[in-house]
Amino acid sequence: MQPGESLDDLQLAGLRILQKERSFRFGMDAVLLADFVRMSARDRAADFGTGTGIIPLLLAGRDRGAHIDAFEIQPDMADMARRSVQLNGLQERIDVHAMSVEQADTVVSPGSLDVITCNPPYGLPGTTLLNPSQALSIARHQPPDGLKTWFAMAYRLLRGKGRFAMIYPAPRMLEAMQALSAARLEPKRFRLIYPAAGKAANLVLIEAVKDAKPMLHPEPPLIVYEDDGSMTPELRRIYHFTD
Repeated sequence: MQPGESLDDLQLAGLRILQKERSFRFGMDAVLLADFVRMSARDRAADFGTGTGIIPLLLAGRDRGAHIDAFEIQPDMADMARRSVQLNGLQERIDVHAMSVEQADTVVSPGSLDVITCNPPYGLPGTTLLNPSQALSIARHQPPDGLKTWFAMAYRLLRGKGRFAMIYPAPRMLEAMQALSAARLEPKRFRLIYPAAGKAANLVLIEAVKDAKPMLHPEPPLIVYEDDGSMTPELRRIYHFTD
């Protein structure tokens, strides 16, 4: 462990993760996406914009994915993710690549993946205040072309009927679904996330299928907190908490 890093217990299958104490740290959105995605123990997968590698680690802890290629453009974050993989003895199941998603087809064969996960930056230039920390800025803000290039790469890497799962701000759900459809990744399944009952949805989980026919299947809403601020039973299930 290097100076300025912490080693945190994921409370799942004995797994731990390295994170920077004063930089981007994984949040609930990664946990929700890892629960939402449909992935078997035999699937070949990738994670776009993996950060510290949290989603591949959570998937491995749930025995999902025979092999996962994780892509992260920031070398220091990719290095932390790689060391977390080694720390947990998962080198045979997870490969971390310090490169942009746009280069993913140089290490992964087109048409070879069953599933891709993506917890993308939510901000767009001019719509949010830029963070003075470069690491936080890259983690939270999209490039000018948005996610179009990522969706195009997902289409290239997925097998026929392969699945692409992402989490995104609910107010921009239509924008994301239209961009997915334009990339021939047809949105098929979605789940809205509400911070509490009576409040507007703030996030949405979306699953798109390569070259599928249009047909949306809404799932039951996910309410995060009870009125008293405690976790709902569904959130406790996702976090594997028991009473």
